[in-house]
Amino acid sequence: MFGFQSQLDDHSIHLLFSANRWEIAKVIEEDIAKGITVIVDRYSYSGAVYSAAKGIPTLSLGWAWQPEVGLPRPDMCLFLRISPTEAAKRGGFGVERYENETMQSRVRELFQTLFDLQPNGDIHVVNAGRSFQEVSEEIRGKATDCIARVEIIGPLRKFDMVAA
Repeated sequence: MFGFQSQLDDHSIHLLFSANRWEIAKVIEEDIAKGITVIVDRYSYSGAVYSAAKGIPTLSLGWAWQPEVGLPRPDMCLFLRISPTEAAKRGGFGVERYENETMQSRVRELFQTLFDLQPNGDIHVVNAGRSFQEVSEEIRGKATDCIARVEIIGPLRKFDMVAA
């Protein structure tokens, strides 16, 4: 037998991750309609940013964002910001493929670009360089505030185009 290893193009990989979000979108919408709070880790923002951060000219942030348009938009995005120096001090840093200073600097820049294009109030940046207790208390407070404002926020929204 011959050894065969598939080498997917980065565009294809990005679209597969986006397709996965589209597969689960209906379930998210149904849960929200039932009054269930949905918490998602590394949703559309992360997918677009990490793909664009690879530096491929034809895989810009704008290109990477397009497949996200129409997906359920979170009422709130919590972004845990930590300096590269602080992150490197924590256990396991550098184990993942993209955990290097060059990539993480580009990722932080692109997150800020994407966040600047989002509606005001959707993005909440949390200083994750503090103690676990401090960070968790801030997250709990922001989540509680958001849940209390659900009636004001209104029905489930969808992602729109951004000019990135």
